[in-house]
Amino acid sequence: MGKFNWPVRVYYEDTDAGGVVFYANYLKFFERARTEMLRSQGFEQDQLINEQKVIFVVRSLQVDYLKPARFNEQILVSAEVTQAKKTSFLFAQEIVRGDDLLCQGEVRIACLDAQSMRPKAIPAAILEQLS
Repeated sequence: MGKFNWPVRVYYEDTDAGGVVFYANYLKFFERARTEMLRSQGFEQDQLINEQKVIFVVRSLQVDYLKPARFNEQILVSAEVTQAKKTSFLFAQEIVRGDDLLCQGEVRIACLDAQSMRPKAIPAAILEQLS
Protein backbone atom coordinates (compact mmCIF):
# COMPACT_ATOMS: atom_id res chain seq x y z
CA MET A 1 0.00 0.00 0.00
CA GLY A 2 2.86 2.39 0.68
CA LYS A 3 3.01 5.27 3.12
CA PHE A 4 -0.25 6.70 4.46
CA ASN A 5 -0.20 10.34 5.60
CA TRP A 6 -2.66 11.95 7.97
CA PRO A 7 -2.59 15.70 8.79
CA VAL A 8 -3.02 16.74 12.42
CA ARG A 9 -3.47 20.11 14.10
CA VAL A 10 -1.87 20.31 17.56
CA TYR A 11 -4.48 21.44 20.08
CA TYR A 12 -3.88 23.05 23.45
CA GLU A 13 -5.02 19.83 25.15
CA ASP A 14 -2.15 17.97 23.41
CA THR A 15 0.51 20.10 25.12
CA ASP A 16 2.15 20.07 28.52
CA ALA A 17 3.00 22.93 30.87
CA GLY A 18 6.00 23.78 28.69
CA GLY A 19 3.79 24.35 25.64
CA VAL A 20 5.02 21.32 23.70
CA VAL A 21 3.20 18.13 22.81
CA PHE A 22 3.21 15.77 25.81
CA TYR A 23 5.28 12.69 24.91
CA ALA A 24 2.40 10.19 25.27
CA ASN A 25 0.28 12.15 22.81
CA TYR A 26 2.66 11.28 19.97
CA LEU A 27 1.53 7.68 20.53
CA LYS A 28 -2.09 8.82 20.20
CA PHE A 29 -1.23 10.49 16.90
CA PHE A 30 0.41 7.23 15.74
CA GLU A 31 -2.71 5.27 16.77
CA ARG A 32 -5.06 7.60 14.94
CA ALA A 33 -2.97 7.46 11.76
CA ARG A 34 -3.09 3.64 11.79
CA THR A 35 -6.86 3.75 12.35
CA GLU A 36 -7.33 6.25 9.51
CA MET A 37 -5.11 4.08 7.29
CA LEU A 38 -7.42 1.11 7.89
CA ARG A 39 -10.48 3.31 7.36
CA SER A 40 -9.08 4.62 4.06
CA GLN A 41 -8.95 1.01 2.86
CA GLY A 42 -12.55 0.32 3.90
CA PHE A 43 -11.88 -1.39 7.25
CA GLU A 44 -13.67 -0.02 10.31
CA GLN A 45 -12.39 -1.42 13.58
CA ASP A 46 -15.83 -1.69 15.20
CA GLN A 47 -17.01 -3.75 12.22
CA LEU A 48 -13.93 -5.96 12.46
CA ILE A 49 -14.78 -6.69 16.10
CA ASN A 50 -18.46 -7.40 15.38
CA GLU A 51 -18.14 -9.22 12.05
CA GLN A 52 -14.66 -10.79 11.99
CA LYS A 53 -14.27 -11.14 15.78
CA VAL A 54 -10.76 -9.64 15.67
CA ILE A 55 -9.06 -6.72 17.39
CA PHE A 56 -5.70 -5.10 16.79
CA VAL A 57 -3.51 -4.31 19.78
CA VAL A 58 -0.07 -2.81 20.26
CA ARG A 59 2.34 -5.60 21.10
CA SER A 60 5.52 -3.54 21.21
CA LEU A 61 6.88 -0.18 20.18
CA GLN A 62 10.06 1.80 19.96
CA VAL A 63 9.94 5.60 19.69
CA ASP A 64 12.53 8.32 19.17
CA TYR A 65 11.53 11.88 20.09
CA LEU A 66 13.70 14.24 18.05
CA LYS A 67 12.12 17.72 18.07
CA PRO A 68 9.06 19.14 19.83
CA ALA A 69 5.73 19.94 18.23
CA ARG A 70 3.91 22.96 19.67
CA PHE A 71 0.40 24.27 20.10
CA ASN A 72 -1.47 25.11 16.88
CA GLU A 73 1.14 23.65 14.54
CA GLN A 74 0.10 21.56 11.57
CA ILE A 75 1.97 18.24 11.56
CA LEU A 76 1.83 15.18 9.33
CA VAL A 77 1.66 11.68 10.79
CA SER A 78 2.56 8.73 8.58
CA ALA A 79 2.05 4.99 8.85
CA GLU A 80 3.55 2.35 6.62
CA VAL A 81 3.47 -1.42 6.92
CA THR A 82 7.05 -2.65 6.69
CA GLN A 83 6.39 -6.26 7.64
CA ALA A 84 3.30 -8.43 7.50
CA LYS A 85 3.09 -11.78 9.22
CA LYS A 86 0.20 -14.16 9.79
CA THR A 87 -0.87 -12.53 13.06
CA SER A 88 0.98 -9.18 13.15
CA PHE A 89 2.05 -6.09 11.28
CA LEU A 90 5.12 -3.94 11.84
CA PHE A 91 4.49 -0.25 11.15
CA ALA A 92 7.09 2.44 10.55
CA GLN A 93 5.64 5.75 11.70
CA GLU A 94 6.86 9.33 11.55
CA ILE A 95 5.63 12.74 12.59
CA VAL A 96 6.95 15.67 10.57
CA ARG A 97 6.46 19.42 10.45
CA GLY A 98 7.45 20.55 6.98
CA ASP A 99 10.93 19.14 6.43
CA ASP A 100 11.57 18.57 10.16
CA LEU A 101 11.33 15.02 11.49
CA LEU A 102 9.87 15.35 15.00
CA CYS A 103 9.25 11.77 16.05
CA GLN A 104 9.71 8.32 14.57
CA GLY A 105 8.84 4.86 15.72
CA GLU A 106 8.21 1.24 14.97
CA VAL A 107 4.99 -0.29 16.24
CA ARG A 108 4.15 -4.00 16.15
CA ILE A 109 0.42 -4.60 15.99
CA ALA A 110 -0.95 -8.04 16.86
CA CYS A 111 -4.26 -9.44 15.69
CA LEU A 112 -6.24 -11.12 18.48
CA ASP A 113 -9.48 -13.01 18.77
CA ALA A 114 -11.87 -10.45 20.27
CA GLN A 115 -13.22 -12.89 22.86
CA SER A 116 -10.30 -15.12 23.86
CA MET A 117 -7.64 -12.40 23.42
CA ARG A 118 -5.37 -15.01 21.82
CA PRO A 119 -3.46 -14.50 18.56
CA LYS A 120 -5.60 -14.93 15.46
CA ALA A 121 -4.78 -14.77 11.76
CA ILE A 122 -5.24 -11.34 10.21
CA PRO A 123 -8.26 -11.46 7.88
CA ALA A 124 -7.04 -12.19 4.34
CA ALA A 125 -8.61 -9.06 2.84
CA ILE A 126 -6.74 -6.81 5.28
CA LEU A 127 -3.47 -8.66 4.88
CA GLU A 128 -3.72 -8.42 1.10
CA GLN A 129 -4.69 -4.73 1.13
CA LEU A 130 -2.00 -3.53 3.55
CA SER A 131 0.91 -5.77 2.49
